[in-house]
Amino acid sequence: MKRKIVSGKDLIKLSYPEGKAIGTAINTILKYFRRSEKEEIYDALKAVLANPKAFVQDSIWSKTALALAPSEKKSLVHELLKNRIDYQIYGGAEIEEGARNQMEIAMKLPITVAGALMPDAHQGYGLPIGGVLATHNAVIPYGVGVDIGCRMCLTAYPLDEKFLTRHQANLNQILVDTTCFGRAVFKRPKGHEVLDRTLFNEITLLKNLQGRAAMQIGSSGSGNHFVEFGLLELPERNEWKLASGNYVAVLSHSGSRGLGAEIARHYTRVAKETCHLPGEAANLAWLDLNTEAGQEYWLAMNLAGDYASANHHQIHERIAAALGEQPLLQVENHHNFAWKETLGEGTEVIVHRKGATPAGEGALGIIPGSMTSPGYIVKGKGNAASINSASHGAGRVMSRSAAKNTITKKMLKQELLKHEVELIGGGLDEAPMVYKDIRKVMHYQVELVEVLGTFTPKIVRMCGDDSPAED
Repeated sequence: MKRKIVSGKDLIKLSYPEGKAIGTAINTILKYFRRSEKEEIYDALKAVLANPKAFVQDSIWSKTALALAPSEKKSLVHELLKNRIDYQIYGGAEIEEGARNQMEIAMKLPITVAGALMPDAHQGYGLPIGGVLATHNAVIPYGVGVDIGCRMCLTAYPLDEKFLTRHQANLNQILVDTTCFGRAVFKRPKGHEVLDRTLFNEITLLKNLQGRAAMQIGSSGSGNHFVEFGLLELPERNEWKLASGNYVAVLSHSGSRGLGAEIARHYTRVAKETCHLPGEAANLAWLDLNTEAGQEYWLAMNLAGDYASANHHQIHERIAAALGEQPLLQVENHHNFAWKETLGEGTEVIVHRKGATPAGEGALGIIPGSMTSPGYIVKGKGNAASINSASHGAGRVMSRSAAKNTITKKMLKQELLKHEVELIGGGLDEAPMVYKDIRKVMHYQVELVEVLGTFTPKIVRMCGDDSPAED
């Protein structure tokens, strides 16, 4: 029997405006609904009439597409905009071409609302590291990153510079005893409420990850992850009303370990299966938040973020217990995440910060340098052009492979001696020379953050083996 086709007359009866709109609707039907019944097409067209804005931004069609047969899904290709949306670049001359190119593509996505590129930006997968992207009702797994919820945490203690110098050997041992990196885990991991969340039983993927998460909790990843002792310098009239001077502090950088990595891999695959983009944009495939997969990813991403925070808290709790001291202050912030936020004009968006620090007005954060350069406690200024964001570090100027082929152990040792820094672990791919000058990076974002304190590393522990980088 010949299939019934929706005609122009049918569309007029549904109150579609005559003229070009009729032709556009018919072409859309032929493209997306070749195997659908007339009643199903009617329902979708009525939904378009009820909410044209959602139609334009692909929300309705993407939900319908999920119900199509696999052979039909192959035809659902989202075209990029002909002209990219304008965006702000901080630290222009310092940004490598690869990162710029990736951001140019991201700004052509049909779901993109706004974007910005931070001064520590360098090329990554999909969205560049240092890329900030605001989208309409959609989340991009590779816009968040593989190490979901990766973050910084700094704790300062009522101990001075003399204590650090006098007890350096003991502090070295504390880092060895209280931290684990890469493949290593604690023989007796501590429990945490995040491991008992019911979400582990509600999402199929997470059921198989709960045990691994329990084993890895309180540990740090490989790559650029670290835990270090150093000195935090606070000026007079500081945020915490403490006396000015130097305080012994601990700074850590780690994320959600295997839990976040598996969530990222799984939902990136799902996104690519349901959201087809031109080759150069393939890694920017998104999940509509009106779909089951989109909601699953959102819940799993937030769980991974809470888990990453728990890792840091356990690291700092162990070190505080070993020191026998109570913290004077603690600052924590995360990157590699997506937030529901509202732009200045009232538009609700999903803000992806892949290697970028939240810098809304009054928000506290930490921007580290390298193992021999300072890091900074900052307070956000709420700059709209940056989408309330700042850099998450100094940013690389050399790839890991290039570093291993260029830098020698002798070069690294000389650099550490020059700055009086002791390194436990750590590979050549994390040598200070692979990073930009953090002072220049901070100069490029004076409009974005206010510096509240400066942290100088003194004893640094990193992975130092051949584990794959998790950053």
